[in-house]
Amino acid sequence: MTENSIQEEFLSTVSHELRTPLTSIRGFSQTLLNSWDRISDDDKQKFIKIIEEQSNRLINLVENILSVSKINSEKQVLKKVDINANISKIVTLIANQHKNHRFVTNLYTNLPPARLDEDKFQQIMTNLLDNAAKYSEQGNEVIVSTAVVNNKISVKVKDFGIGIKQEDYPKMFKKFSRLENYLTGKTQGNGLGLYITKQLTEQMGGTIDFESEYNKGTVFELSFPFYDDEVVLRCLQTS
Repeated sequence: MTENSIQEEFLSTVSHELRTPLTSIRGFSQTLLNSWDRISDDDKQKFIKIIEEQSNRLINLVENILSVSKINSEKQVLKKVDINANISKIVTLIANQHKNHRFVTNLYTNLPPARLDEDKFQQIMTNLLDNAAKYSEQGNEVIVSTAVVNNKISVKVKDFGIGIKQEDYPKMFKKFSRLENYLTGKTQGNGLGLYITKQLTEQMGGTIDFESEYNKGTVFELSFPFYDDEVVLRCLQTS
């Protein structure tokens, strides 16, 4: 596929994704404006709630599209980053948004610092934790853990949600790919979160992989380099 055809396909998909919430917002707005006196208070509240939800969906989509457009052009700011401290911060924020889930952290003591762009790492963790909560039933746990594995820093996000069918594995990190399951209709999404997550991870020299069992849950694992390989490896060897 040529670069022009890729851009055309991307623009076509973006147009389709934008049209859906915009059509919904316009339709319900016009109904309220034209028939306000004939609509019950319950229906008014229902229509306004739909407008709010579709507006949020639109904002989220635009923000993700902007993230995609900046992925290859934005300069990386790699520095020494305390992964555990950042995870604790993001877990607190996400837990406040998903109060019906239980977030558990198992963080490796004295985890070496990583060489990362801190803002991008926070975006990655936000995407993974938000997905873990959205695609699991209320009350389920989401477990975040860190470790040192094969001379790299490992970060795992484990949920006990709907899981992923094996035939859907190849779609996982593709743009605008949403997997169909009974929770999809209840959640807002545009299929860009995992694509962005993978691109940002690899740009910082990291890797991302996953294991999943349908109807049992999914584990995403990130792997990142140490901030200073030689110093950390000497400490690990002597400890």
